[in-house]
Amino acid sequence: MLVVAHGNSLRALVKMLDGMGDDEIVEFNIPTGVPILYELDGKLRTAAPRRFLGDAAAIEAAARAVAAQAERR
Repeated sequence: MLVVAHGNSLRALVKMLDGMGDDEIVEFNIPTGVPILYELDGKLRTAAPRRFLGDAAAIEAAARAVAAQAERR
């Protein structure tokens, strides 16, 4: 399954799938345009840790760019 959504919608999904608390998810930056892979079991629970797909340096740069957007507000 592929899910494409706005950052805050994705943040809600990540919070649920990873079991994050409110304070933790606020600090989590989802890089724009970078796929996140979740492997789910038969009961739709995470079977492995999430993985961002792509070049690690590019993913880190994209996450920093998202964090910088929040700082400018």
